[in-house]
Amino acid sequence: MRTIIAAISLGLAAGSGAAFAHDHGDASRAVVQALYEAAARGDAEAYGALLSPDIVWLEAENFPYADGNPYIGPDAVFGGVIMRILADWPEWTLDAETYIAEGDRVAVLGRYNGRHGATGNTVSAQFVHVWTVQDGLATAYQQYVDTAQIRAAMQLPME
Repeated sequence: MRTIIAAISLGLAAGSGAAFAHDHGDASRAVVQALYEAAARGDAEAYGALLSPDIVWLEAENFPYADGNPYIGPDAVFGGVIMRILADWPEWTLDAETYIAEGDRVAVLGRYNGRHGATGNTVSAQFVHVWTVQDGLATAYQQYVDTAQIRAAMQLPME
């Protein structure tokens, strides 16, 4: 919250500089939005092309796929997270509802909806994803989610 207030204060004081920050945030938002659009289409090539070769990817603590944190690079992300989710959840969507961009950071508020293959249990869990974008590529990702809801659907104990 302090960062947002400081950014607003700087933007008001900076005058024309605020337009640059806004434009940069728009570019970052466009990259992140393109990631979610590629995911929705199932376009792994387009998705991977938007990830930096050295992206640092962090799943939420206690999330079932956080065991490899941090995942470094697209191959680690695909192998350690995305392919595992696709194998475990025959129905899984990322419903991005709100994008909040400030400079090179973009927060995405949304919901995971899915059905776990082994248990048949369904989820509709809120998430926040925080992305860092530099030079048109996602360089960092941090997930926040209701891990208890996901673990319960998978019938996994809480850690």
